[in-house]
Amino acid sequence: MSDDLDRFEELAETLSTAPSLAEMPRRSLEAKGIAGATAAHVIEEVHTPFNLAYLTFTTGSSAFQNIVGVVHSEIEGRCEVARRLFLALGIDAGRHMLVTYAPLVNVFSAEALRRAGISWEFLSRSSRDAFIAKFCRIKPNILLGESSFIRASLAEAKRLGLGDELPKSCVILTAGTPLDLELLPEAESLGYAVHDLYGCQEFGWLTLDGVPLRDDLNLIASPAGEGYRELLVGGLPMADSFPVSESGHVCNPAGKIITYRRRRTHPEYEVVVTATTLSSAESIDKVARTILRIKGRVVKVSPKLTTNAPATELMLIPGLATGGLGPLEGPRFTGPVATKMFDDLLQAQIELSTTAKTDPVWTKRR
Repeated sequence: MSDDLDRFEELAETLSTAPSLAEMPRRSLEAKGIAGATAAHVIEEVHTPFNLAYLTFTTGSSAFQNIVGVVHSEIEGRCEVARRLFLALGIDAGRHMLVTYAPLVNVFSAEALRRAGISWEFLSRSSRDAFIAKFCRIKPNILLGESSFIRASLAEAKRLGLGDELPKSCVILTAGTPLDLELLPEAESLGYAVHDLYGCQEFGWLTLDGVPLRDDLNLIASPAGEGYRELLVGGLPMADSFPVSESGHVCNPAGKIITYRRRRTHPEYEVVVTATTLSSAESIDKVARTILRIKGRVVKVSPKLTTNAPATELMLIPGLATGGLGPLEGPRFTGPVATKMFDDLLQAQIELSTTAKTDPVWTKRR
């Protein structure tokens, strides 16, 4: 090679502002706080854009597991939910939690647990035997996991003669699937308190024992059957419907949303943005596409969108709408409180537009 090429190559390597692969920032499982074994995953490195705080996946309890993006503007909301949750349970900073399924930490976000002062660890293997051994060995203050797995494991520990090795007290947070009611007497026999968390990877934890953990939760009429109501977060439908009962949740009479009797909502509502605080519809169009891609929720923009409005307004219309029915109307939700989740995603889009990280190889013109 020529001397000129050698010098050019050396300068290109020395003066370049674009990182090499070795210089790229890394967000490991450890950094995300989910460095635990699972039998349902492989570990795969991906290129994650700067505008996402982290990637995760839905649990697959009701459909194929889908990728979920969590944006930076959502993290404060998840931290506030964690604060409310532990305050309601009387759990102070300094407590230690055993997590049976590592991705459940993503529903909190690791930052939320760190701010709450909760430390956590995982099973060495995702098996009942590994759980029993770890639970007896470390004796955590808090246990987070799927209720049927925990029930079966506690019963097996007693059958194996390990009852005296179990922790003397523990707060069990069940999540991921509807609460297995047979866990309640099993836990009571050991002096453990059981609490029912409902939420999802897309939006974080939403209720504790049927009590809302966010201010932007609402209930609307559901096609799931008489007595059922569909849950919304920030104006976005969850596609989950629950009975609402004055007699209360089995874990807390004050909780009116009976989350362990969930039904999938069908047909699902469609969300239409009818008003925005922005001066242009362009960002709203981008947010609508983003929500579909990273949250799996269909959001459309009204052709009569009102811009420069004092607050966001979302309208829900029944799904499976067909032509010839004329314009459909549904319940409307106006911000800033009722549309908080939507507005957090809107803020993320605005921040991306003003601080986008670009790669020189994609620059199409000077």
